[in-house]
Amino acid sequence: PAHVSGPTPACTPLQVIYTLRNPKDVLVSYFYFSKMCSSYEDPESFEQFLGDFLSGDAVPHGSWFNHVRGWMEMKGKDNFFFTTYEELQQDLRGSVQRLCQVLGQALDEGALTAVVENASFRAMRENQMCNSTLLPADIMDQEKGTFLRKGICGDWKNHFTAAQSKAFDGIYRDRMGGLLGAFPW
Repeated sequence: PAHVSGPTPACTPLQVIYTLRNPKDVLVSYFYFSKMCSSYEDPESFEQFLGDFLSGDAVPHGSWFNHVRGWMEMKGKDNFFFTTYEELQQDLRGSVQRLCQVLGQALDEGALTAVVENASFRAMRENQMCNSTLLPADIMDQEKGTFLRKGICGDWKNHFTAAQSKAFDGIYRDRMGGLLGAFPW
């Protein structure tokens, strides 16, 4: 394409792009998502959902801790690009440039700007192809919430009590031991 500069490899190996987010923010987002996704059971309360999330047994898709640990075994491999939601929020442009380097593709300034603009939370929230507003209510009930709700880091502080945060931190340390230095939270 005209917007891509530099050599194009004859055969690019499969690439994995893995984005990780502070698990407390994941839990809050998942709580609100569960309320609007019709195939999920509506959580009784935040406290109940917190317990389910920490156990990993009563939430769709299982344990966040096991999921992350499994993917982190890939970190450092040539075909694995790791980033965090927090990094994307702090420096989306730099993150896109790093991804382009991993993929062996260089974007000209106009293309890089377009990617950054279209990958912003604001743009994705307004884009019907990203915000789930095209889904029927029997799949995603828009009257119960917004799929792309806030897009901020640290919203967990508005939901967790001090005791809940402390308990979460203890379980996190136990379950994620050996990976603690890998994350910015």
